[in-house]
Parts: sequence; structure tokens; C-alpha cells
Amino acid sequence: MRISVDAEQCIGHGQCYVTSPDVYAPDDEGFSADRGHIREVPDQLVAAARAGAQACPAGAIKITEA
Repeated sequence: MRISVDAEQCIGHGQCYVTSPDVYAPDDEGFSADRGHIREVPDQLVAAARAGAQACPAGAIKITEA
């Protein structure tokens, strides 16, 4: 599974990393550190990645099944 965080849609609510800190982290400005990137998620963190994506009020996180 891969996650990507749309740089235009991410507005820094922080719900992704509050909900799933093992998957998402903030950058120095409070946005998702994955903003503008695509990243593989280890199998053991798939549920947490989904929870963080669902928590995003801006809908900025896209999940792609590999």
C-alpha cells in the first residue's frame, strides 16, 4: 500500500499525525511531512495509515493499493 499527501489540499490540520503518529509526522510548519510525496506503508501499519487518511478533514491523503 502507498500513501500520498496532496500538497495543495493539505492545510495543516494535523489530524493524520495525531490519529496515526506511527505513520504520519508533522513538518516544521505543522503540515504532513509526506506532503507532495508518495510513500510505501509497511503491512503492519496499513490500518493506522487508513485511520490517519480518514481523519484528514481536507481529504488530502490518497491510498493506493500496491
